[in-house]
Amino acid sequence: MKPYIHSEIKNAIGFITFFHPAGNSFPSKQLEKLVTTINDLDKHSEVQILVLQSEGNTFCAGASFDELLQITDATSGEKFFSGFANVINAMRKCSKLIIGKAQGKAVGGGVGLLAACDYVIATPEAAIKLSELTIGIGPFVIEPTVSRKIGQTAMSELALTANEWKDAKWAFEKGLYSQLAPKETLEEVALTLATQLASYNPEAICALKSVFWEGTSHWETLLPERAKISGELVLSNFTKNALKAFKK
Repeated sequence: MKPYIHSEIKNAIGFITFFHPAGNSFPSKQLEKLVTTINDLDKHSEVQILVLQSEGNTFCAGASFDELLQITDATSGEKFFSGFANVINAMRKCSKLIIGKAQGKAVGGGVGLLAACDYVIATPEAAIKLSELTIGIGPFVIEPTVSRKIGQTAMSELALTANEWKDAKWAFEKGLYSQLAPKETLEEVALTLATQLASYNPEAICALKSVFWEGTSHWETLLPERAKISGELVLSNFTKNALKAFKK
C-alpha cells in the first residue's frame, strides 16, 4: 500500500488517519501533508474535536530512515527535521483539542506526536522509545513537547536509555498517556470521549486549549533551532554508518 494521510468529518469530529508501509514512518511530504490537514480541519466550522490515528499495528516509527540517508547537506537536514517542528507547532496552535489514539508502538517523532496531543488513549501494546542517540542524533525537536508532558527527569531517562522500550504502563504513569484501553475497545473509548467533548461549548474548548499551551509561543523559533541541530548531526559519519547498518 502507498503512504497516505486521510481526513474525515463525522458528527463534528475530524479524524486524521496516517499510514506508511515502513512502520508508519514520516518522510517530508507526509509531514507537510499532516500540517496542511491539521490546519484545514482547524479552520472547518463543523469540526469541534480532532482525533489523530494511524493504520496497522504500529502507531508511528518516527522519521523516515530512507530519507535520512539521502540528506547530504545541513540545509536539507534542517528542512527535514523542521517537518516535525512544523507538525508539533500546528498541533500546539490548533484551536481544537486533539485526541491521540495509540494502538501500538511509537518511536522518536512518533512519541513527539503523541506528546503534542491534548489527550492520548493507548493500548497496553503501545510501548515507546527514543532511539535517536543510537544513530548519532538526539530527540532535540520533540524534547520540549515530551518534557512538557512527562517532565525533564522522565524525558532524560527516556532519551538516555535509547535502546530500551518503555511499556505503556510507564508512559501512562509518567503522563504521556491519559488513559489505557484494550485494543479491542480502543475505537469505542476514543469515539465516546470525542463525542462528549464535541458536545461542549466550542468557545470554552478553544479557551481551554489556549490555557493548556500557555508559555509555548517561543516554540515557533525554538523548534526550528532544534531542527538545525539535528540537521547538522545527521551528516556525521557516525549517523551515516548507523543508518546504513540499521537498513541492512
